[in-house]
Amino acid sequence: QVQLVESGGGLVQPGGSLRLSCAASRSIFTISVMAWYRQAPGKQRELVAASTSAGDTNYKDSVKGRFTISRDNVKNTVYLQMNSLEPEDTAVYYCNAFYLTTSYWGQGTQVTVSS
Repeated sequence: QVQLVESGGGLVQPGGSLRLSCAASRSIFTISVMAWYRQAPGKQRELVAASTSAGDTNYKDSVKGRFTISRDNVKNTVYLQMNSLEPEDTAVYYCNAFYLTTSYWGQGTQVTVSS
């Protein structure tokens, strides 16, 4: 089983930056995929960025060049560095871990981009 705890959300002005953190309860070296999803009000949850244990990454088109996902295998933490934030990035951001055959979710952290 994997427990995930997100942090780092908040209110930021357009063009600003935030870094989200996701701390896992077990070694993320063994977790095949760590990812960040987001869900805006009235919309479906969508994949923002993913990182595999092999070192591959994948991004939603609208965040490419602005967001970076990274892993710290020592701290068992996954980060999402978000730069040049736009109002359209406003959502609850969820950390996800796919371990063995099960998908695990964190509780979510709110990101609001507004002036």
